[in-house]
Amino acid sequence: MKEVKIITPYIKLGQFLKLANLIDTGGQEKSFLLSKIILVNNEKENRRGRKLYPLDIVKVEDEEFKII
Repeated sequence: MKEVKIITPYIKLGQFLKLANLIDTGGQEKSFLLSKIILVNNEKENRRGRKLYPLDIVKVEDEEFKII
């Protein structure tokens, strides 16, 4: 499991995708969210505005990330 450190109280899912190097630009967010299965704390998620907090677990296909 990879750890992604944030310095704010939360991060939006779209911003997380860029921070975790899963996408290169914000313009790719929508198509990425539609083409991949993304789980946040074991719940399917496709809203790029979903707020992620420390200790949340994000799974994108076979990769897992923990927000710290």
